[in-house]
Amino acid sequence: MLALIEVISYFVRPLSHSIRLGGNLMAGHAVIKVFAGFAGAMGVASVVPIAAISAIYGLELLVAAVQAYVFTILTCVYLRDAVGDAHH
Repeated sequence: MLALIEVISYFVRPLSHSIRLGGNLMAGHAVIKVFAGFAGAMGVASVVPIAAISAIYGLELLVAAVQAYVFTILTCVYLRDAVGDAHH
């Protein structure tokens, strides 16, 4: 029974982190779309809305990079734990 729980936990960890990564990326795209929609609805084609949307896009790129880094590191840790347990 314990082995079954361990096998399930090894598969659920990366799956839950990938769902979190995907959710964060989709939320970032939704925020950009909302701000772009507001700028378009106001009919403003000035530098300020374009700069704000560009800044938010840059922030979302940074968040996506951090999330991908965290996902990669945690996946490596989980794989190390999975392989390391066989040697003990």
